Amino acid sequence: RDNDKLKNKAGFLIGPFGSAYDTNNYTEVPDYRYVRGQDVKPFVLKDSEPRYMTKEDYERLKKYALKPKDILVSVVGTLGNACIVKECDVPAIFSCKSTVIRTEDVNPYYLIAYLNSKYGRALLLRKERGAIQKGLNLDDLKELDIPLFPDKLYLEIQNLLIESEKCLEQSKRMYAQAETLLEKELGFDTFVEPKEICSVKSFSEGFGKSGRLDAEYYQEKYDVLFARLANFNIMKLVDIVNISKSIEPGSDVYSDEGIPFVRVSDLSKYDIAEPEIHIPKLIHPNIETLYPKKDTILLSKDGSVGIAFKVSHDMECVTSSAILHLKIKDISLIQADYLTLVLNSRVVQLQAERDAGGSIIQHWKPSEIEQVLIPILDETIQSSISNLMQQSFELRRKANERLEFAIHAVELAIEQGETEAIKHLSE
Repeated sequence: RDNDKLKNKAGFLIGPFGSAYDTNNYTEVPDYRYVRGQDVKPFVLKDSEPRYMTKEDYERLKKYALKPKDILVSVVGTLGNACIVKECDVPAIFSCKSTVIRTEDVNPYYLIAYLNSKYGRALLLRKERGAIQKGLNLDDLKELDIPLFPDKLYLEIQNLLIESEKCLEQSKRMYAQAETLLEKELGFDTFVEPKEICSVKSFSEGFGKSGRLDAEYYQEKYDVLFARLANFNIMKLVDIVNISKSIEPGSDVYSDEGIPFVRVSDLSKYDIAEPEIHIPKLIHPNIETLYPKKDTILLSKDGSVGIAFKVSHDMECVTSSAILHLKIKDISLIQADYLTLVLNSRVVQLQAERDAGGSIIQHWKPSEIEQVLIPILDETIQSSISNLMQQSFELRRKANERLEFAIHAVELAIEQGETEAIKHLSE
């Protein structure tokens, strides 16, 4: 195929050195995003647990500001992930673990599809350097071969990726509608956390009852939470689901082949990212019994605690022991999609915040998770919430489907020519 070097088709921008920005200065104000290396996933920036910086830090590092249609490539740690920056992702600054490709003479949508195809990704990873800390050098990135095709193919791929973006945004809006409906039904749409961070408790109310000596456990906001929950039919999580956990084989058996291994960093309330780590099938005698089954709810208990995701189909993967498997005992009592949303809501997140401990890595004990209080709303409300959730995930499925179409079109164009690729897309 006709081709050229990437350096002849784009400009490049290297991220600031780590010393240029202190991550201890993160802010809760979501005005200016700080894009970490771990946020760069295939095609899109990770939309769960984003980090933000102050306006002062953003202005100081403005020469590293991202622009819509910039392509970010991870060049340190997990190599070769490539995503395209959207309007909703900016204003933002990116870290030194990524490099920006700013297209000049090639369609950015085509380029991102190529970089995520088996050919583009393989050629990227071929250039990795380093033994312990692997990386991609800028000079090697510039020398990447880019196959060239007529504009018609570029536009077909561009349309697919724009359709995918629209489906993804609609999916997020639908999910937000479900969250709003739940909060309104529970009266949490007007919930404001008390500013007072201390409270007075007697010994019997405090340590004598809970066995906890940490003062944060007794903040007033938790009292307000449980007072509100008392207005509803509530049940302990242990009475609603069966809870099981997986295995932790250890990093010494991690590999690039085998059974996909899902860690907490791969989990979000929206989906499960393609695992970057695999484990041998023989690590467990009956490894198939560990695979998540349809309608299982995965819940993180370590690190980023309290992330819940419902599995929509039987999966062939193994989850980390930091992820619990919840299986509903009686589906006539509570619907899986509804329970998943409740677990991700402030109702449970506040309980997780109160219970979880750990100085470096947060840990939420299974014995504490079992005691989490779940409001059981009317079946009609549960169904309304579940329908919104299902529509959201169907839109996300369509978005991912279009990404797969785009990747396949690029690979087909390389293998058989653009005519076959365009024909395939039209069919």
